[in-house]
Amino acid sequence: MEQLKNWLSEQKEPAFRAKQIHEWLWKKSARSFADMTNLSLSLRQLLDEHFVINALVTDKQQHSNDGTVKYAFRLFDDHLVEGVLIPATDRMTACVSSQVGCSLTCTFCATGYMDRKRNLEAGEIYDQVVEIARQAEGKFNAPLTNIVYMGMGEPLLNYVNVMKSIEYITSPLGLGMSPKRITVSTAGIAKMIKKLGDDEVRFRLALSLHAANDTKRNQIMPINESNSLDNLAEALNYFYKKTGNRITFEYIVFKNFNDSLQDAKELWEFTKRVPGRVNIIEYNPIAESDFRNTDADKLDKFAAFLEDRGVTVSVRRSRGKDIDAACGQLANKE
Repeated sequence: MEQLKNWLSEQKEPAFRAKQIHEWLWKKSARSFADMTNLSLSLRQLLDEHFVINALVTDKQQHSNDGTVKYAFRLFDDHLVEGVLIPATDRMTACVSSQVGCSLTCTFCATGYMDRKRNLEAGEIYDQVVEIARQAEGKFNAPLTNIVYMGMGEPLLNYVNVMKSIEYITSPLGLGMSPKRITVSTAGIAKMIKKLGDDEVRFRLALSLHAANDTKRNQIMPINESNSLDNLAEALNYFYKKTGNRITFEYIVFKNFNDSLQDAKELWEFTKRVPGRVNIIEYNPIAESDFRNTDADKLDKFAAFLEDRGVTVSVRRSRGKDIDAACGQLANKE
């Protein structure tokens, strides 16, 4: 807003125009200066001469049998990122990306087999939310209720733009969404989790855990070698103390790897160290990996073991598997 005011002052335009332009950009999601109809034609032309709105466009969409919709969004520099609309009876969730590709190499995740091309700008993350919200209204006649930063990329390695996008999404000057309806998922960057605590964020935090001992976690998530479970526990407790927000532990159950009762015991012991709840997630196989989803009875026993010990557990059934839109499957497949 201040930058707009300063620029308008240089152009001998009144300062109140800054609020109008800001509102067009972040509240009304204008895609061109021509849309800003309460500005004079001369000011719209002036804006067009000096600035560009790099709005993303929906390049392709795929529809799942379960109602899930996956979008390939084309960016101004021709890169593609993916987002997902997940409809349910009680909510409409947008899953958005924070990077083009990913620098982490988690062995079970399709995006982890891509190179990281660049970070997304705050406006590009915001645009995904706007586009998916429009689709929710158009296809399901329902507003967007939740946003998860669980698409392509590691959000905490694009910290500034992710935080700025959430500011635009939650601000009364932007989309006005409650931060409690936003979840940011991280593979576990301890120092950035502490920074979230220092910034006293109000959105929810999820940790992609998937193994509660370092040996197994190192095998599937190399980031664990520099961010051990001890370091993560310390950082998460710091975050909890600063924000009061309990953590969600995401745990994919891989067949014959992390699905035994011993694995459940280790997970239970980790939850005793950090206040939180557990989301058990079905695995969605990808061509690059040999991992498979565990058997249904093993999954049930795993969940029951935790519940019997007082852990809050939910089992998340995957959505959009038939169009590669499920957790871990986003990779810009043609």
